[in-house]
Amino acid sequence: MKIPTLHGIIDRRILINYIADPVVVQKLLPYPLRPKLQKGKAIVGICLIRLKNIRPKGLSHFIGVDSENAAHRFAVEWDENGKTKEGVYIPRRDTSSLINALAGGRVFPGKHHMAKFNISEASGHYAISYTTNDATSMNIEASEADVFNSNSVFGNMETASAFFKNGSIGFTPCNSGLDSVILHTYNWEIKPLEVIKVESSYFNDTNLFPNDSIQFDNALLMQNIEHEWRSALKPMFND
Repeated sequence: MKIPTLHGIIDRRILINYIADPVVVQKLLPYPLRPKLQKGKAIVGICLIRLKNIRPKGLSHFIGVDSENAAHRFAVEWDENGKTKEGVYIPRRDTSSLINALAGGRVFPGKHHMAKFNISEASGHYAISYTTNDATSMNIEASEADVFNSNSVFGNMETASAFFKNGSIGFTPCNSGLDSVILHTYNWEIKPLEVIKVESSYFNDTNLFPNDSIQFDNALLMQNIEHEWRSALKPMFND
């Protein structure tokens, strides 16, 4: 599926990141994707993103759509034309927007599940939760921090920032295999969050992630990022 180039603002983006057993993660990935590793660990998580004025590029911002969204993400890599490339596999997308849900697989890549979001943001503190009709849920409480968690598998902010910046191509399951979309950010600035509480029904599901195969690692914050979503220039691969 080729989507139009979409333009808008990422008002707020929180990346909730876990480390996981690569063998477990590989079983959840379609061929030819494989986990992208950091110190021997697969990196998975949830992107909580508030989008503003999303519209086909070139059109007035007055027709733009605002929405709260969540994407479950696996950092991946694959081989193409003799080179190793990297991106993210997104098995599930949830949204507050009926427009996004209806346009999923048409204008936006992949199916979007309707979700009810509860959000409180004040003075650098974030409390965000959501639930869907099929009982998928998540909950995070976090505050902006000055120092990155040194116990993280990434070790420092610079390493974490580079890891996620390079994964700009996202793959989402569709009827014909995988849709692919490229996130192009006009600027890239990321800050650490100190997490007070985090829960995810998806990553707590022992049918997907057996006991001791996954652990929360860190959370990161981005704000006010002008960006575009673009279709890949060609279909990358299909099942």
